[in-house]
Amino acid sequence: MDIFGVLTMLGGLALFLFGMDVMGDGLEKASGGRLERILEKLTSNKLMAVLLGAGVTAVIQSSSATTVMVVGFVNSGIMKLEQAVGIIMGANVGTTMTAWLLSLTGLEGGSFIMKMLKPSSFAPILAVIGIIFTMFMKKNEQKKNLGAVLLGFMVLMTGMDMMSGAVKPLANVPEFTALFTMFSNPIIGLLVGAFVTAVIQSSSASVGILQALSATGAITFGSALPIIMGQNIGTCATALISGLGANKNARRTSLVHLYFNVVGTVVFLIVFYALNSFIHFEFMNGPATAVNIAIIHTVFNLFATVILLPFSDLLVKMACATIKDDPVAEAEPTAEENAFRLLDPRFLATPGYAVDQCKLTAIDMAKHAKDGLLMSLDLLENFDADKAKRVKELEDLVDRYEDELGSYMVKLSHAPLSKYDNHTISLLLHSIGDLERISDHSMNILSAAEEMHEKGMVFSNEGKGELKVFVDAVREILDLTVSAFEKNDIKRAAFVEPLEEVVDELNTMVKANHIKRLQKGICTIEQGFVLSDISTNLERVSDHCSNIAISVIEIDRDGFDAHGYLENLKKENDPQFIGLVESYRRKYALPTTEAAD
Repeated sequence: MDIFGVLTMLGGLALFLFGMDVMGDGLEKASGGRLERILEKLTSNKLMAVLLGAGVTAVIQSSSATTVMVVGFVNSGIMKLEQAVGIIMGANVGTTMTAWLLSLTGLEGGSFIMKMLKPSSFAPILAVIGIIFTMFMKKNEQKKNLGAVLLGFMVLMTGMDMMSGAVKPLANVPEFTALFTMFSNPIIGLLVGAFVTAVIQSSSASVGILQALSATGAITFGSALPIIMGQNIGTCATALISGLGANKNARRTSLVHLYFNVVGTVVFLIVFYALNSFIHFEFMNGPATAVNIAIIHTVFNLFATVILLPFSDLLVKMACATIKDDPVAEAEPTAEENAFRLLDPRFLATPGYAVDQCKLTAIDMAKHAKDGLLMSLDLLENFDADKAKRVKELEDLVDRYEDELGSYMVKLSHAPLSKYDNHTISLLLHSIGDLERISDHSMNILSAAEEMHEKGMVFSNEGKGELKVFVDAVREILDLTVSAFEKNDIKRAAFVEPLEEVVDELNTMVKANHIKRLQKGICTIEQGFVLSDISTNLERVSDHCSNIAISVIEIDRDGFDAHGYLENLKKENDPQFIGLVESYRRKYALPTTEAAD
C-alpha cells in the first residue's frame, strides 16, 4: 500500500465520519426533540423502555447520543435511575442498525435487484433527491432536513467505499495479516476495540471501520469477535465523560451502561469460548465479511439484553455500590433547583430537546415573575412581612432565571436549529428581559407598600377605588401575557395591546384625579408621591407585557419589529383592535367621584 493508498484511506475515513455526523444532525433536526420527549414519558415499563431505546437509537444512529441524553434525564430529575436501564440496553440494540446499513456495501450478485441494493447504485439517487430538497425546498424545514440526511448517507457510503477500496491491497501484505492474527487473542482484541471506539466516541463508526477493513479478507471471525466486544465497551467512554460533574444517580447511570457491556461481554465470551473448546467452530479461522460483522454485533447485543434485562435491578445495585450514598442523606432538591436542572449541558447535543427545556424554564420564570407582582399588589392593601420576604425571594429567583437562561441559550444558539426552534429561542431571548423587569417592578411596588405600612399611610376612598380598577386591569394583562407566552397563543396575545392602551389611559387619569383631590385638600403631597410611584410601575408592567405579547405575534410571523407592528395596528384603524379598546375602557372605567369632576 503506497502513500496514495494511505491518503485515499484517510480521505475515505474523513468522509465516512463526516457523513455520519451530517446524517445524525439531519435526523436530530428532523425529530425536533420529539424522540427525546417520548423517551422521557414512556419508560415505566422495562420492556417498553428497551424497545424505545432501540427505536430512538436506530433513528438517530447513535447509542452514545441516546445514553448521554438519558444521563441528562436522570441528572435533571426527569427520569429515575431504574427507568434508565432499559433505555440503555435498547440503545445498544438500536445501534446495530448502522452496521446493517454499512454491510450493504458487501452485497454481490448480477441480478437487477441485487445491483440496486448496493449503495453504489441507490446512494446517488438518494443524493440527487437530497440536493433537490436542500437547495430548492429551503422553506420546507422537514424536507430540507431530510435532504441533509440523504446527503449525509451518500457521503458516508462514499467514504466507506473509498476505505474498502484503499485497504484491499493490504490483503497481500503479510505483516497486515499477522497483525489481525494477533487480535485473535481475546484480551488484545478487546483492548484494541475499546481503545479505538473510546477515541472516536462512536461504536457505529468503529464497527464501520472494521467492516471496511474486512474487504482485505485478513479479518477472521476469531479476530473480529473480541474487537466487536471491545467496541461495545469503548462506547461507554462518552457516557462516563458525560457523567462527570453530574449528581450521584446520573453518574450511576453511566456506570450502568459500562457494567451492562462489561458483564455482557464477559458472559458472552465465556459461553462462546467454552462451546468452542468442545465443538471447535470451523468458521473461526475463516474471513469475516461486513455482513458477518453486522451479525456478530447484533447477536451480542441481543444476547446481552435478553440475559441481563431480568437482572437490571442488580446492575443498579452494582452502580449504587460503586458510588455510595453519603452517611448523611442529601436534601431533596427543591422544585426551583430542579427547574435549573432542566438546562443540562448534556441536552445541548440534542438541540430540539434543549429548546423545549428552555421554554419550560422560561414558563416557570414567567409564573414566578407574575406571582411576585401579584403578591406585591396584595401588600398594598394588607401588608404582611412573610409575603414581603417572599416577594424579595422571587425577585432574586427571577434574576437567576435570566442569567441561567441567557447563558444557556447563547450556547444553544450556536447549535444547528430548525426554523421553529430558532423562532422559539428568539421569542425567549426577547421575553426574559421583560419578565425580569416585571419582577423588578414588584420590588418597587413592595417598597411603596412598606412605606405606607411604616407611616400608617392610607389613600382616600376615591383613591382606593381608582387604584383597585387600575390593579385589576394590570392583573388581567399579566394573566393574558403569561398565558399567551406559555401556550404560544397568538389570539390571546392579540388582546394584550388593546388592554395596554387602556392601562396607559388609566395611568394618566389616576394621576390627574389625584391632583384634583390634592387641590381640594382630600389627599396629601406625600400620598401623591407614593401613588405616582405605584401608578408608574403598573403602567411599565403593562409595557413589558405588551413587548412579550408582540414577540409572540411577530416571531410567529417570521420577523420581529415591535414598532412597525404597533404603527400598522394604529394606522390601519383595525376595527377589532378599536372594538377591544372600547370594551376594555368600559370594563375598567374609573368610578365617578365629585373630586374627579
